[in-house]
This record gives sequence, C-alpha cells and structure tokens, in this order.
Amino acid sequence: MPELWAGTDAGKVEHHCTVIDTTGATVLTRRVPNNEDELLQLLGDVWDLADGTPVTWAVDLNAGGAALWIALLVNHGQRLFYIPGRTVHHASGAYRGSGKTDAKDAFVIADQARMRRDLQPLQETSEIAVDLKILTARRMDLSADRTRAINRLRAQMLEYFPALERAFDYSNSKTSLALLTKYQTPAALRRIGRARLATWLKNHGVRMLSTAKSAADAAVTAAEAQHTVVPGEKTAAKMVHTLAREVMALDQEIAGLEALIEGRFREHPDAEVITSMPGIGAMLGAEFIAATGGDMTAFGSPDRLAGVAGLAPVPRDSGKVSGNLRRPRRYSRRLLRMFYLSAQVASVHCPESKRFYQRKRAEGKNHKQAVLALARRRLNVLWALIRDHRIFETATTRSVAVAA
Repeated sequence: MPELWAGTDAGKVEHHCTVIDTTGATVLTRRVPNNEDELLQLLGDVWDLADGTPVTWAVDLNAGGAALWIALLVNHGQRLFYIPGRTVHHASGAYRGSGKTDAKDAFVIADQARMRRDLQPLQETSEIAVDLKILTARRMDLSADRTRAINRLRAQMLEYFPALERAFDYSNSKTSLALLTKYQTPAALRRIGRARLATWLKNHGVRMLSTAKSAADAAVTAAEAQHTVVPGEKTAAKMVHTLAREVMALDQEIAGLEALIEGRFREHPDAEVITSMPGIGAMLGAEFIAATGGDMTAFGSPDRLAGVAGLAPVPRDSGKVSGNLRRPRRYSRRLLRMFYLSAQVASVHCPESKRFYQRKRAEGKNHKQAVLALARRRLNVLWALIRDHRIFETATTRSVAVAA
C-alpha cells in the first residue's frame, strides 16, 4: 500500500500541493507555479520523501490549468486520481475550521484519496480522443454562437419587418440568409419583384430554380403586406445584413470543422463499431470518444459508464419513503446528450429500438422516460460491441446470417 498521498488544489497560475502520510499528518505543503521546471522539482521532492514507497496523487481538475501537471504525472507513471471540486467542497465541511484556503483544499484532496476506495484513476488519453475533445468543444461553441446570432437577427427583424421574420425558418434556410445579405426592407423587395429576385438568388448560390422562386414569392408577398416605414428601419436593416453574413460565415466554419471531426473520428479503432449502432453518426460518435477518452477500461463496467452519463438513477430514500429514484447530481451532460439524441433517432429508424420504446410507452412511461430507458439499454449494447469489437446487427440480419 502507498504510504504517501499528495493532493493538489490546481489553479491557472499556481497549484498548492499537500502531502500526507498514513496517519493523515502533513509532511509537505507547498505553493508551486504552473511551470514545468517547478512542477518537476515538486515531483522529485515528493519522491525523496517517499523513499521508494508508492505515492498516490490526486487533483481537483482534470483539464484546463491542471493539464500540464496531469501530463507530467501520467508520463512519469504515477497513480493519479481525479476528485471533482464539488466533492472537495462538500467534504471540506467535515474538517476542522470554517475557513477556506488552497492549503486546506489540497489537504482535503489528499485525505479523500487516502480514505476513499471508489475513485477511478486518471489514465493517459489517446491523441485522437484529445483532438476530438478540442474539436467537438469548438463545434459546440460555434453552434451556440450561430443560435445567438439567429435569435438576434429574428428579434431585430421583428422590430421593423415582422412579415419577413415569419416568412422563413432562418435556422435551416440558407436561401433566406442569402436574401438578407442584399434585401432587408419591404420597399427594396417590392422594387425588385418576384422574377428578378428569383434570378438574383439563383445567381448567388441557390442551386434549384424552384427554391429560388418559392423564396422570392414568400419575400415579396411579405413586403406587399407592409407599406409602413418603422422608425429605425435603415439602421435595423444594416444590422440584419451584418447578422445574416455572420450566420453564413459560421455555417461555413462549422461545415469545415465537422469535416475535420469526421476525418479524425474515422481514425479511431472503434469508429466503425460505434457508428454501426443505429442513431450514432460521426458527430455523435466523436462526442462519445471525446467524453469517454475512447477507453472503456477506465470505467470498469457499463453500470459505471451509465452512472457517469446520468443514465443510472440513484435512490433518494428517507424514513418510510422508499423507491424514489433521481438522476445523480454529478454526471456528464455531453454523454447524456449523446445517448439521448441517438436513442431518439433509433426509436424512429431502428425496428428493435422502436419496439423497445413502444413497450415502455405501453407501460405508462412518457416520451422522455421511454427515450432515457432506451438510451440506457443501448449503452449496454454499445459497451458489449466495443468490448468484443463487433459490429451491431439487427435481429433480421442475424437470422439471415444463421440461415445462410
């Protein structure tokens, strides 16, 4: 058994490390700059204190400012645990003193690593998983930026041209965005007319003439329904023009990023297995690798993975009240989103998933509960497929293979 436990309260500029022995007594406490040389010096000093016995390390961050420190510890073969900040915060209340300092937090982290037996060690993450984590996080940021820009565009249009705001679904219509880069006011649309507007759209990226004609008709019809000039129209139209261009630029950036994500995801050895599951394409598969690190052995069992994904309810019983099940307070929202979205798709397009979903609805569960139950079932299947490196097969496919 290790005789020293080292807890690190990580920060962006500095970390605080506290080392304790088997009795819980502090043998070293030090504030260290987040630089490689100083961190390596700390590592060497703790090794000297250990005098050949194993050291267990723990940290309250698993990314961000702690990334360099984690990489150094993993590269030097150290046993490292991740204890979330929320856990440290709640545990601190059981220790003497009401104050909060980095030194106390580091001590709590080390002591929790010494006493607890339910912690999972941090392991070296593959280069593909790290790349996908970065790329998918960027894609989420861009998608959020796009949603904000579209909401602002629609709100701006509603203030001076509500008929045109209602005419299109700007979230899914590139044609409408192209139109707004040139024509934003009722007067401008009435002047150009349907035929000329359809021709302009066809010459500016709208491939199908029928789509251009339909969009032109909807826009001019909206313009003919409003002849009043609302105060601020000119300035608002400029803002709409800017926002439309911004959304189109974001669409291009997202498309390029998705191509990078798909290409990197296809390089993962389990990519074919993961995408063989109905409802999981390259984007959701990449989210899965990014959230799990691509290594199922780190979780130990599908039940553990289900707990991390928020798909394993935990009891909230008290006194005579029993049977209350709730989602755990701490779980990966990215993993839950990935399994939920894929289950929704599978419940429509996969016969086996559809039957399972309908059975849960017949049992009295609402749509959300039935989809979550299906997501939990599919997690077990995906775990088994990755474990055995086997492609998903429907019952029909299996029966055909057996008959052949």
